[in-house]
Formats: sequence, C-alpha cells, structure tokens
Amino acid sequence: HELGHFITAKSAGVKVEEFGLGFPPRLVSSKRGETRYSLNIIPFGGFTKLLGEENPAEPRSLAGKSRATRLLVLSAGSLMNLLLAWILFSAGFLFPVAATTGQVVVQKIAPNSPAAAAGIIPGDIILGVDNQPMDSSEKLYQYTMANQGKPVTFLIQHIDSTTSSIQVTPRLNPPEGEGAVGIATSTLKRYPLWQVIPMGAKELFEALVMWASGLVSIFSGTAP
Repeated sequence: HELGHFITAKSAGVKVEEFGLGFPPRLVSSKRGETRYSLNIIPFGGFTKLLGEENPAEPRSLAGKSRATRLLVLSAGSLMNLLLAWILFSAGFLFPVAATTGQVVVQKIAPNSPAAAAGIIPGDIILGVDNQPMDSSEKLYQYTMANQGKPVTFLIQHIDSTTSSIQVTPRLNPPEGEGAVGIATSTLKRYPLWQVIPMGAKELFEALVMWASGLVSIFSGTAP
C-alpha cells in the first residue's frame, strides 16, 4: 500500500521526506538523497511522509500538484492493494487443484499390491492404460475393475518427467479398501500462465462484488 504512494509520488516529482515501515518511534533510519528510510518500533503498517500535503506554496509539494496527480498519488495505495490481490489470486491457480478431469496422480500405494510390485510410486502420473488416455480417477477405477485378472499396460510419467510402460494385473479379490490395483489417486488440473491471469482477475472481481454486496446489506439493514 505505502509502496504505491511512494512510487507514484517519486514519479510525479513530489518530495518524499520519509518512507517508514511500522510506526514511530524510530528504531533505525538512514537518509539517502532527500528521503529518510526508517524501521520503526510499532510493527503495524507503515507510512509515506510527503512534503506539503496541505500547503501548495511548498516547492515540490503534493498540494502544489494538479488534481489528477494528487488523485493518482493518494489512490495508488488502494490500487496496489488490488494489484497484490490480483497477483495472489492468479498465483493460487498455478498450483494443481482438484478437478473432475485432469492428470491422474498417484497419492498412495498399498503394500504388496500389484502397483507396488510393478514399481509405481506416489507422485507418478498415470497417462493411460492399454493406449487409452486416463483423465480421471473414476475412469481409471472403472477400467481396472473391468479387467480384473487380465494384464494391462500403464503408461506412467514419473516425477523426473520420464515415461515408461508398466504391466499390471488387477486383482480379482483385492483386500477391502485397496482396489484391484492397490493405488489411491486424485485428479488434478494445472492451468498455464496465460489462463491464470484472467482467472485471477475474475476471482478478484467476484470478491469485490461480494464485499460491496455485504456493505449494501449492512447499511440498508438487510444483513442477517
């Protein structure tokens, strides 16, 4: 937030007297050029002290700048908050998320199971079985159950991105809770960078709409 004020003030030629992290009294400080940079004792927030915030007579003061410049400098903190929220929402989509279809990732292997004997390990991705692509845990389960007692060929992508074909024979009478192959999987989806940015913007917009709706409900007296 304060970095937004600081950057726009510097860019607009407004003199920044002090840029502080935390609130005074000062713990340590250092002056570089015309600006003092300080670390303060009270560890909440920070501040950007601008020259002449209310006195336009001061050279290079905020008050002496045009209305558009003052609006930009004063609103930059809130804009930075929105930008940070957008970045964080977008970054969240860079991590794999549970989905109906996507990569079938091995999470657990039952001891002494066909999967364990074949060398399948947690973290492996099951790309396909018998040349049929696998894009969900449900599809994998149905296929292995339909081929109990028959050898099938798994196409596996390992953690190091190498692939291999592994033959597995699903059991006819597996122990309770283990399944025919003896693996527990989850279906995860990864989004490319070019998709996560608009997805993050959409999440931010929806969050703002919910926040605005909440305020309207509070002030109109309709909140529960």
